[in-house]
Formats: sequence, structure tokens, C-alpha cells
Amino acid sequence: LQTRMQSLQPDPKAQYRSVYEALKKMILTEGLWRPLRGINVTMLGAGPAHAMYFACYEKMKMSLSDVLQQGGNSHLANGIAGSVATLLHDAVMNPAEVVKQRLQMFNSPHTSVLGCVRAVRRTEGWGAFYRSYSTQLTMNVPFQAIHFVTYELLQEQLNPRRQYQPRSHILAGAVAGAVAAAATTPLDVCKTLLNTQENTALSSLNVRGHLVGMGNAFRTVYRLQGLPGFFKGVQARVIYQMPSTAIAWSVYEFFKYFLTKHKLEKRT
Repeated sequence: LQTRMQSLQPDPKAQYRSVYEALKKMILTEGLWRPLRGINVTMLGAGPAHAMYFACYEKMKMSLSDVLQQGGNSHLANGIAGSVATLLHDAVMNPAEVVKQRLQMFNSPHTSVLGCVRAVRRTEGWGAFYRSYSTQLTMNVPFQAIHFVTYELLQEQLNPRRQYQPRSHILAGAVAGAVAAAATTPLDVCKTLLNTQENTALSSLNVRGHLVGMGNAFRTVYRLQGLPGFFKGVQARVIYQMPSTAIAWSVYEFFKYFLTKHKLEKRT
């Protein structure tokens, strides 16, 4: 839904006024499973990407906190750790995002992940899978900084003793994801344009070849939609990020608690 709603010049059959209308229209006209298009490539990339992400975050958070605020919780350390972890995460997820969004566009010519990868490589080269990497990083570094700082701030209020409390992890994760998602929507719209290379939008501006670079993406969005264009799909993005970050944090905190407890029991 987010990918469709961020389209700058959508097909008349794919113009939506709300998330509910988009979902209803998509299911009625394209089938029940269409909203799940691209889930397989997302699952393939998410495992290794998140493993590197959290491992890097924990290691850097502990190391930087010892330097910046020994024995305490440094918000600066949390923000830096989250930002650096994003570099590794996005290196894995960016190609997956390109394929996912190409599959999700209305009337996409691609019918499978492998077919999409082959077609993009043949017509645009391997560089196409990282065309939006700088924009993705420009978006995700502030996203993760806001996300982690907000999560840790909420944990200080909801769970000051830092015990395993599923409700506090879910609530803090959801709020942190919503705040970060809303704040970085303009960059996400640009990322979607670079990933999909929306033909109708580029043709209307007589853009030849492929759109490259965050600056070009910003100018294109502004010329076609003005300032409101940078917040296309914000509702869908927030609705997506809230459960996503809530689930990610609650599952992560559970395994952190479970593995730490198991390690301590083995020692005793």
C-alpha cells in the first residue's frame, strides 16, 4: 500500500484516497494475495540484515556508553550505535527493497523475484540495486537515531529497572517507530521514486534514462507534486512501522532475556 500510495503519477485505476480504500480496491480488482506481493524477498533479506543490525547496535552501544557515560545509559551512544548499525542493515536490504517495490507497482511487468532480478540486471546493470542506497542511508540514519533514542527514553519511563516487560517493549517500540516514520517520510518518497523509476512520472518531465541521486529525486517530487508530495503515503508508512517496530523490539527483547537467563543458569 505504501509503495502504491507514494506513486507520483499513478494509473487512474490505482489512485487511492486512504489506506482502507487502497486495500479494498486492490483486493477486489487484483485478488486477495496482491497486498502481500514481495513478502518472499523481504523475508530473504530481513534475517541476515536484522542479525547484523542488532549485533552491531548492542556492541557499539555498550562500547560507546562506557566512553561517553561510564556506568550509565548515554542517549548519544544509542543514536550513534543505531546509525552505524543501519549501514550494515541497508547494505543487505537495499537490493531486496528495489525488487520488492518493482513487484508491488501497479501493472508491474515482473511476476517473480528471480525474473525481476534478471530483468533489472539486464536492462539497468547491477548498480540499479544500489541506486537508492545513499537516499536509504540518508533516511534510515535519522530514522534509526530518532527510533532508538525515542525507544530508550520511553523505556526509562515505562521500565526504569530495564527488566523483561513485553508490554513496555511493544508500546515503546510502536511509538518510536511511528515518530521516526512520520519524520522521515519525505526521504522515503524519494527512495521509492529511485527504486521504481516510475515511468509515467519521469516521462512527463522528459527525464531521459534513469533517475539517479537524492537531489534529482527531491527536485522531481517537488516539480510534480509540490511540498505535499513529500508526505504521500505517510499514513500507510506510520501504520506499517508501528506494528513492525513493536514486533521487532518485543521479539528481540525476549530472545535477549531468554539467552541471558539461559547463560546465567548454565554458570550457576
